[in-house]
Amino acid sequence: MSKMNEETKLRIHNITAKAAFKFGSEAWLLKKREEQRLEAAQMKFLRYLLGITKFDTEKNQCIREKTGAQNIVKEIKQYQKNWLQHVQRMDTNRLLRQALKYRP
Repeated sequence: MSKMNEETKLRIHNITAKAAFKFGSEAWLLKKREEQRLEAAQMKFLRYLLGITKFDTEKNQCIREKTGAQNIVKEIKQYQKNWLQHVQRMDTNRLLRQALKYRP
């Protein structure tokens, strides 16, 4: 079995891992600890993708530059912002829009 090149691995990351990280994130309220854990999981995946260990003392920013990956927390926050704008554009009779505007 031949080894996959880094571009193929990065495509797999963008398709599968990012989707898994973002799944259900529309309604998340991220706390600092959760942001750190998401970022750590992403960096673990990217390090593995490049064959870099923690003992190589490669900085996270350098790894992101090599892979072209953005910080997953920033991506999730942008995703949430886009989702909120999408809901706000919905008709007022839609259940999701009513739930967003609901005040007990």
